[in-house]
Amino acid sequence: MFKPLVFYIGLRYTRAKRRTQFISFITLTSVLGIALGVTALITVLSVMNGFEAELRQRILGMTAHTTLTGQFGQLENWPEAENRVKNTPHVVGTAPFIQGQVMINADRRVSGTMLSGVMPESESKVSEVANHMEEGSLSHLVPGEYGIVLGAELAKYLGTFTGDKITIISPQVNSTPAGIVPRMRRFTVIGIFKVGMYEYDRNMALIHIDDAAKLFRLENAVSGLRIKLDDVFNAPHITQQLSNELANDYVVSDWTMAHENFFKAIKTEKTVMFIILLLIVAVAAFNIVSTLVMVVTDKRGDIAILKTQGLTSGSVMGIFIVLGTIIGVVGTFLGTLGGVLLALNAGNIVNDIEKAFKVRFLPADVYYISDLPSKLMWSDVTTIAMMAFVLSLLATLYPAWQASKVNPAEVLRYE
Repeated sequence: MFKPLVFYIGLRYTRAKRRTQFISFITLTSVLGIALGVTALITVLSVMNGFEAELRQRILGMTAHTTLTGQFGQLENWPEAENRVKNTPHVVGTAPFIQGQVMINADRRVSGTMLSGVMPESESKVSEVANHMEEGSLSHLVPGEYGIVLGAELAKYLGTFTGDKITIISPQVNSTPAGIVPRMRRFTVIGIFKVGMYEYDRNMALIHIDDAAKLFRLENAVSGLRIKLDDVFNAPHITQQLSNELANDYVVSDWTMAHENFFKAIKTEKTVMFIILLLIVAVAAFNIVSTLVMVVTDKRGDIAILKTQGLTSGSVMGIFIVLGTIIGVVGTFLGTLGGVLLALNAGNIVNDIEKAFKVRFLPADVYYISDLPSKLMWSDVTTIAMMAFVLSLLATLYPAWQASKVNPAEVLRYE
């Protein structure tokens, strides 16, 4: 079927003649349709991969890979538990923490906030907040001085800066002769962090763990231990191992449990988007059917002459398969090239558009991430290119089969 003559004729039919300009235009639109579909599919999947990776990095930069707590939300003998956890393979860092909901008051502004008591020298082993300080340093948290580090969006809402005084209002209460009043403590803002994720920048504040113990009346207890692993995807296995080794007084959880539904939703969205965009590629690929049907109709006389000169039906079928395959290959190549270039430069392109038109596509107070991340995965590129090529090849079969069924006697009767 696929002889040099077949390839030659198939390639020749791709070139336009004066009387076949419309057919050539339809061929061009088929190529561009496949190219645009492949470009869109590669770009969208790369952006979704980028969002997933960026969200995972930012979430895990602020939360632990694995968390160890007590049965009732408190960990009494945490130094002993920490020593046992440190000896577990794949554990690279641990840090105690105290966590609770509080109200922060600054002048006339009040905001509910998740307050975390941390040990500065240990916190950098399990989180990246120390690397995202805009002002001050996490090491400036000193027990007894009641310093506090605020998220950038929280500080902006409260209108506070480094050195300002704020009031922390705890849900725990004091009994006084005047009645029951909430516990309050004045803190000094000694730093501001920004991790680039609105949820944390707006709703988190950090103080020293000793100050948190006094504020929440935990004495020597903590809320739990944050544990960092050498491989985040190994967290479920290590969590199960720790659960088996430690007594029933401990509760061990990992990041996949805390954010399981969130990442499942992202995966589902990615799958659905892939199917939707693949249908666009399929529609473009099946435009090849109409293109080849028109070519077959236009070339019936040529086909009849070729058959009378000894060309077999299989060879005729091969001519139009070659023609359709060329359209698919060119469209897939252009689309893959465009998709790769667009995916690699998506962030810069969006930034340039935002600056040029003075708009903001991803406001920080609406979306988790205010920038457009993109992560190109060559496995996705290969899969998309192969599927586009296969769809293009399948689209050639029916018109090519119809061309092979042309009867020379009927066609040449009126020539």
